[in-house]
Amino acid sequence: MINEIAVIVVKEGTGPTFEAAVAKAKPLFLGTKGCHGMQLFRSIERPLEYTLVVDWETVEHHMVDFRESEAFKQWRALIGDSVAQPPQVHHVQQVI
Repeated sequence: MINEIAVIVVKEGTGPTFEAAVAKAKPLFLGTKGCHGMQLFRSIERPLEYTLVVDWETVEHHMVDFRESEAFKQWRALIGDSVAQPPQVHHVQQVI
């Protein structure tokens, strides 16, 4: 199991719209092969910054099965108007 960590900065005043878009997009993630869940966190110190954590079986499930799918295009369309800059994405694996 791996986690996709995406740090997403939104435009001023779009937080509620962004949160609603992520909620609407949740089935797009969960319907993708290898996805086991997702969570969205808002930073306390930087309220325009969110962290999206998606649980995948493998990096390939994220980078191939999701990123090359119609669901990914729909995800980007849902959040596109709220996002201030490209998300910073990396993958982590629990070791302890």
